[in-house]
Amino acid sequence: MLDDPNVDGDFRSQFVRDPAALRRNPALVLNADYRPLSYYPLSLWPWQETIKAVCLDRVLILAEYDEVVRSQRETIRIPSVVVLKDYVKPRKRVAFTRFNLFLRDEFCCQYCGSRGDLTFDHVVPRSRGGTTAWENVVAACSPCNLRKANKSLRASGLRLKRAPRRPTTEEMHAIGRRFPPNHLHVSWMDYLYWDAELES
Repeated sequence: MLDDPNVDGDFRSQFVRDPAALRRNPALVLNADYRPLSYYPLSLWPWQETIKAVCLDRVLILAEYDEVVRSQRETIRIPSVVVLKDYVKPRKRVAFTRFNLFLRDEFCCQYCGSRGDLTFDHVVPRSRGGTTAWENVVAACSPCNLRKANKSLRASGLRLKRAPRRPTTEEMHAIGRRFPPNHLHVSWMDYLYWDAELES
């Protein structure tokens, strides 16, 4: 259940989570309202999927890389930003996935605060009736997870940084903005933060 990305099979909402697929010329995918489809993870397609969507007339190209791809009949500049022709209604509920759990907890162990070697932990162990749900699962580093094992918080001597709860879509978008991918192409910048609140 935790690894289920809860994707409905719609090509427009399937985002690449494998960094290897995004090493060369990924495209930022915007909804028809010109906002990213997702900030968690950022809605990116590999260049091959983007070219396919262009050829199928599913997207409009807003910006391009200098690199090109060639077929027998034409040469196409690789898109760096595309916008869907059809609006995709945002999900009301955040999918319960490993990535979203780590994002909610800001890629930080909820017991000690460390950022490395993360796994997840059931606050109330499953062996004691705990459920695999937003309200009972937290990001934990391996040492804290081993220390807690199947004990209660009190018995383990560990304390939570904050109580786990189901995040809202808006909260996940805000957190997602703080954890951008390692590479942000300059052509994406005009589309990533324009909907953020302006400081007065």
